[in-house]
Amino acid sequence: MYQDYCHKCIENKNSIFKVLSNEQKETLLAGMNCISYKKNEIIFKEGFNPTGLISLAKGKVKIYKDGLNGKEQILRLAKPGDFIGYRALFANDHYNASAGAFEDSIVCIINKEDLYKVVEQNYLFSVQIITFLAQELGEAENNLISLTQKHLRGRLAESIIRLAETYGFEADNSTIKIQLYREDLANLANMTTSNAIKTLYNFRDEKVIELDGKKIKVLDYQKLERISRIG
Repeated sequence: MYQDYCHKCIENKNSIFKVLSNEQKETLLAGMNCISYKKNEIIFKEGFNPTGLISLAKGKVKIYKDGLNGKEQILRLAKPGDFIGYRALFANDHYNASAGAFEDSIVCIINKEDLYKVVEQNYLFSVQIITFLAQELGEAENNLISLTQKHLRGRLAESIIRLAETYGFEADNSTIKIQLYREDLANLANMTTSNAIKTLYNFRDEKVIELDGKKIKVLDYQKLERISRIG
């Protein structure tokens, strides 16, 4: 049923698979498995072991850790074409975070043994993976700095920018393409929900954003970036 998604994942000219031969692509496709998840369903849980490389084919996903009193900390956002859970796979370790669907989503899972086989065969593919991991590490370091060094306004502004950069805007070029609960936004910015709501309303009153239910419309992107930089 989801076979077309598997082909799109492997044939994506902007992905790490672009350096593979047709035979190597077929090797990966033969063992791929695509699974659909409903909104708020868990894709994988912290502590479990990965069985393959997970590529998000459709939808929006959060990677998060459960903190004290059950409060989530959202570590990363994923969009179609992104990989999730790869650290545990390549480290031969268990997942140290969980992944859940923001909305109805489809993931494609590349069999671990097939993936390692192709890595051994194709040097350029190995380089692509290393480059990808290095870029993701750099992004994670930047996010950590944001969460630990910025004040509430800076953290929330940075989080709204991350949402916009990850999911883009609707046709009006202002409304971010995601419907997000205030609690999720707070978890992304490492804030309490009450502080997130208060700061959101401050941004609204300052004409930086506009709120429409679970959607955020950015009215002044430059000012939002300035708030994020000031921290």
